[in-house]
Amino acid sequence: MTLPSLGTLVSLPATAHPGLLAPPVVAALAAWPHADRVAVTEIDPDLADTAALTEAFDLPLTASANCVLVSGRRGGEEKVAACVVRADTRADVNNRVKRLLDVRKASFLPMDRAVEESGMEHGGITPVGLPDGWRLLVDARVADVDVAVIGSGVRRSKLLLPGRLVAELPGAELVEDLAG
Repeated sequence: MTLPSLGTLVSLPATAHPGLLAPPVVAALAAWPHADRVAVTEIDPDLADTAALTEAFDLPLTASANCVLVSGRRGGEEKVAACVVRADTRADVNNRVKRLLDVRKASFLPMDRAVEESGMEHGGITPVGLPDGWRLLVDARVADVDVAVIGSGVRRSKLLLPGRLVAELPGAELVEDLAG
C-alpha cells in the first residue's frame, strides 16, 4: 500500500516509527485497522504550528487539520470534545459545538489540562488516541481532503492520512458546518 504524501514532507509508516508518536497515538494505531494507511513525517518542532509548516513544506492550508479541545458543563456534568477542522476554518465553539455538546457555554480546554489529560504535547494534539469519554467531532470538510496533515501527539512530527479516514477514527462523528 502506498503511504500518503504531500508537498516536500517525507512519509514513513507511522506504526514502524513509534518514537515519533505520543504513547496514546502508538496505542490507538496498534488497535486501528487503517493504521497501515497512516504516514508520519519528522519535522523541526519549531515548524509544528500550521502557518510555519505550510510555508516550510509547500503545503496547501486546506490540507492541514487542527484539533482543538473544548469543554462545557450542564447540570454539573462536564462534557469534553475534540473538534477537528481544516486549518483554513475555525471551530464554531460558541454556537455549533455548544449545541452539539448540549452545554450552556463551551470553552477551550486550558492548555495544561489538555496536555495532561490527552498525554500529548501542546502543538501536537491529535484526534488519534484521545481519552475514553471524549467526543470526537470532525468537520465534514476534513473528510473531503485527499491527504490530511494532523498532529502526532508530539511537536516533532505530523501524521498524514486520507481525510476520509479522520472521519473513521474510533468514535468520530462527522459534522456538517462544525467550523465557520
